[in-house]
Amino acid sequence: MSPRARPNHAGGRRPLALAGFVLLQALAAVFFLGDAAADVMAAGLSAHLMVEGVVALALVLGVVFGALELRQTLERMREQDIALASARGALGEVIAAQFAAWHLTPAEADVGLLALKGLDVAEIAAARNAAAGTVRAQLARIYAKAGVSGRAQFAAFFVEDLMGEGLPEPGPKAATAAPPGR
Repeated sequence: MSPRARPNHAGGRRPLALAGFVLLQALAAVFFLGDAAADVMAAGLSAHLMVEGVVALALVLGVVFGALELRQTLERMREQDIALASARGALGEVIAAQFAAWHLTPAEADVGLLALKGLDVAEIAAARNAAAGTVRAQLARIYAKAGVSGRAQFAAFFVEDLMGEGLPEPGPKAATAAPPGR
């Protein structure tokens, strides 16, 4: 599996760590509550035991707030996964529509998609069981139909859509204003 295709499991570490901390706090709270209850039964209520009770209460509140934070984190992650899946699907639709607008052949569309995924000419040729020269020719036709000069502008065309900002159209420089004082 290529590094690009490997899923990112780092996002699962935070909720797991948070769950571990909540569990550790819960165990500490149970210990403190049990210890405080045993001390009250053995020696009665004292200032020291009141402090232990406040600490135990703080631990219980920490467990509750930690559990709430864990729940919110898991919900945010679920929402982000849904949004990412939606964006992936939308980008796929945008790419397919643009390829159709450029009148790419099915082979050109396949090569264009592989180029957008970051594969180089040799990797595309191997994936398609084609000669590297054929892939270069197909890429040249794709770039011509897209009106771009190469792979960077081809990829940038779709990245601009994701960012919601287009770059200024290339062309002759607009007349600049005269510097102040002239």
